[in-house]
Amino acid sequence: MSAAAPPAPQAPLQGIMLVLGTLALSLATFLNVLTSSIANVSLPAIAGDLGATPSQGTLVITSFGMATAISMPLTGWLVQRFGQVRLFMFSVGMFSLSSWLCGIAPNLELLVAFRILQGAVAGPLIPVSQTLLLASYPPAQAGIALAMWSMTTMVAPIVGPLLGGWITDNLSWPWIFYVNVPIGALTMLLAFSIYRTRETATRKMPVDAVGMGLLVIWVAALQMGLDLGKERDWFSSNTVVALAIVCVIAFVAFLIWELTDKHPVVDLKLILERNFWTSTLALSVTYGIFFGNAVIIPLWLQQQLGYTATMAGMVMAPVGVFGILLMPFVGRSLQTVDPRYIATGSLLVFAVAFEMRARFNIEADLATLMAPSLVQGIAVAMLFVPLTSITLSGLSPDRIPAASSLSNFLRTCAGAFGTSITTTIWTDRGAMHHAQLAEQVRTGRAVADGALAGLGSAGFDADQSLAVVNRLADQQALTLSTVELNYASAVIFIALLFFVWHSRPPRPGGAPAMRPASAARPAAGR
Repeated sequence: MSAAAPPAPQAPLQGIMLVLGTLALSLATFLNVLTSSIANVSLPAIAGDLGATPSQGTLVITSFGMATAISMPLTGWLVQRFGQVRLFMFSVGMFSLSSWLCGIAPNLELLVAFRILQGAVAGPLIPVSQTLLLASYPPAQAGIALAMWSMTTMVAPIVGPLLGGWITDNLSWPWIFYVNVPIGALTMLLAFSIYRTRETATRKMPVDAVGMGLLVIWVAALQMGLDLGKERDWFSSNTVVALAIVCVIAFVAFLIWELTDKHPVVDLKLILERNFWTSTLALSVTYGIFFGNAVIIPLWLQQQLGYTATMAGMVMAPVGVFGILLMPFVGRSLQTVDPRYIATGSLLVFAVAFEMRARFNIEADLATLMAPSLVQGIAVAMLFVPLTSITLSGLSPDRIPAASSLSNFLRTCAGAFGTSITTTIWTDRGAMHHAQLAEQVRTGRAVADGALAGLGSAGFDADQSLAVVNRLADQQALTLSTVELNYASAVIFIALLFFVWHSRPPRPGGAPAMRPASAARPAAGR
């Protein structure tokens, strides 16, 4: 049977079909982002209910991110093999099922296993929904379509912490997963009714099974090492040492295989493209810091300041407010403004927001705690669109899917790794500060004697008085650790400006930016 000619591109949707199609695809993105943000404020409740430490509870976050990152590079092959619409419907359906399984998980081990399943099927959701959305709009409206679609990533950070906090305080934490089921069902109903006749052509494609296997091994080993290291004193644990060895060997083998295979699961040669590696590095580091901070701030608020999950959600929720307002303008401005200027503004605002958090103390009121989240929303709105445009600029159309896949893979990995690294530094620095503060609490020191005497006169015995002082030391130690992390993050955002300005994106309007002669290519039709 001879190969069929490529099908003609689908005509754009119109009217109510376009509106409902955009809604369905946006809901899929909303589900993905909501699932990431809704669990952050619930970690103390999840860990406590399942008999785990808050540090172990972060596995609920990192396992999802790791699995999502690993499955992303397979999206291109899955689309070619099964079609965009089938893959989208399968991913949403399995996402809903795995959400229900997460809700009924009786222990942390099963919850993490179901979160890995959830992340694995979530990987294709964002790239496939993006592709279907662009095919639903006329090419001239692509920027507006992406801006509207991106607004869902701004709504979810508002709804996620608030909804997660309210559910945790008023129902129980499993409902943060059950809530995905009706949203997933609505998404599938809308998508099937609109896109069932718009399936893409399929064909059998070779799959890089070896490369995919090596990718799973080294990413999983690295993530497990980061998660277990903080619990087992790092390389004093034989398990962590073994994971490190496996990670290094698998990573080296992965590099060699992917650079020599004819059909690599990841096109590593993209790393040689200046625009790709500079913007992807800036985006990934920013995302890792952002995501790690979104985990430790709710932990600090609930464990040290006595906030409820709902109140912690209120502190984090404003991050999406300015994003909703500014995202459409950012999308339009790329037609006339160098994306590096917009990205620079984003990183500077990020630095300001984290410097504001570096001024936190245990007496900070709700308004003071919420203000940096509100400011940070400006930075988030100005970050993803310009850096993504730089990432893909200068690439031929046939390389864009691979570039988008690799960029999303690295960004998502950075989110998972950033969470583990941030929580590790936070607890380690907190322990160091606690030890330093504890040295000051001993007989003969006026401040310590006065504090213990005051507690004694209030009716506390010696052991109770020491327990109260120890609790206060914990509170101050982890607050100092939080402040240090935020200050260091602000400095890193400033340093990332170098990589943004090392890129050479095309000038607004399509004129290419100046590039070295060795990289120049003749313009078509000249």
